[in-house]
Formats: sequence, structure tokens, C-alpha cells
Amino acid sequence: MAAPKSSPKIRALVAGNWKMNGSKKDISELRKLVTALKPTKSKGQVKAEVMICPPATLLSRMFEVKAKGIALGGQDCHANISGAHTGDVSAEMLKEAGAKAVIIGHSERRTSLQEGGYGESDKTVKAKVEAAHRAGLVAIMCVGESLKQRKAGETLKVVQGQLRGSLPAGCTAKNTVIAYEPVWAIGSGLTPTVEQVGDVHTALRKSLMRRFGDEGAKTRILYGGSVKPSNAAELMAVANVNGALVGGASLKAQDFYGILKAYL
Repeated sequence: MAAPKSSPKIRALVAGNWKMNGSKKDISELRKLVTALKPTKSKGQVKAEVMICPPATLLSRMFEVKAKGIALGGQDCHANISGAHTGDVSAEMLKEAGAKAVIIGHSERRTSLQEGGYGESDKTVKAKVEAAHRAGLVAIMCVGESLKQRKAGETLKVVQGQLRGSLPAGCTAKNTVIAYEPVWAIGSGLTPTVEQVGDVHTALRKSLMRRFGDEGAKTRILYGGSVKPSNAAELMAVANVNGALVGGASLKAQDFYGILKAYL
């Protein structure tokens, strides 16, 4: 299978977001993924950076595995270094536990309290991106529209507004990754058409370049939302798609590797 069309200057990233799933027995999936990623005579090497973002309880345990070729990330962080924030984890704590990146502004956190989320605003997300940079972590900042916003023709307005309000000055291609996740596609089995994905990613690229110039041109933009082995190759081949943020399909090594095969 041919490698997805992407700028040769941008190395793709495929990150698995385990969300609130997994226990110590599931660390075996990390070991299985390491085995699957090893090149053999019959298969080559995956030409993408691979990352797993487990629950905070598993982060240090996974780091101890020393899984060659697989980076680790957190799923959220507090904006402060420390303090009276019961239940929260700082970016510095994630870094100490072995993380190289952290997901910030996922729709499940931006969603209102009434809908079961945390009501995080662009301002809150921006502060967390700054915290990630402060700690030396890559910020994987998420944007995405609801089904209502999509039907109203507001998709580009919404995601560009989130991008503008959630990114601080000083973002570079090394310290920031953008993930486009249409809210209505997450865990629903629904997936936008490749044309719809392409339109959004192109608009995000233009916005990044207007603000950050050459750094914006090199910043990775991931697609997320019901990515699975059966549609990964098609989605990853879309212009300005530089990898994926994968949810449920990343929990099992076999399924996650099925997605990674798009980059063989």
C-alpha cells in the first residue's frame, strides 16, 4: 500500500487515546504493539510516529515497559504547576511520569456541563497549551464541530474560531499538533466524507500559516473520529491530513496496527 500523500517535511503522527479505559493487564497490548511494529521480511517499517495516551494511572507503568518506537502522552492537564486542585494532574507531573505529549481541548472536555463535559472554553484550553509548552510537552490541541453546527454550515467558522482562541503565541511545529475531530463522528461510527475532511484540514492549514508562517505550514494536523482499519488508508491520504487521533480502535494492538498499516 502506498504511503499517504503528505508533505515530505511532515512526519505523520498516529496517537491512540485510551480515554477512561484500561488497567494494568492491558499493558500487554502495548507489548503486542511493539512486536507488531517490528519490520520483517514480509512487511516494512511504519513510516509514522506512534503514540499511546493511556489513563494517568497507567502512564508510569507503560513508561517502565520501555516500548521502543512508541511514545506516551497524557489525556489532559491542569494549567498550573501545582496547587489545591483535587483530582487534577499538571503537565510537569505527566512529563515526570514519562509523557512526551498531552491531549488538550478534546470535545469531551469542551462539551458543556449539562451534556456531561467540563465546559472548557478556548481560554481554558489556551492556558493548558501554554502549560504543556512550559513543561516541555507537545500539545495535541483538538478542534471540532457538533452535528448542529455542521448542518448549519458553521463548521469552518467553529473550528477556525477554536484554533484562533486556543493557541497561544509561540506555537511551533515541534511543540504543537492540531487534531480535527468532528464531535458527531466520535464513537458514533459515522465518518465525514474525504471531501469534508479535506475542506476542514485545508482551512486549518491556511489559518495556521497566516498566524505562524512556515511553522504553521509544518504543523501536523491529525484527523480523529471513528478512525478504524477499514477507513484509515483513505482518510490518511487526504491532503493536509498528517496522521490520526484514534479512540476505541487503539485499545487493541491488532486494531491499532491495522490503522498504522496505512503508513507502511
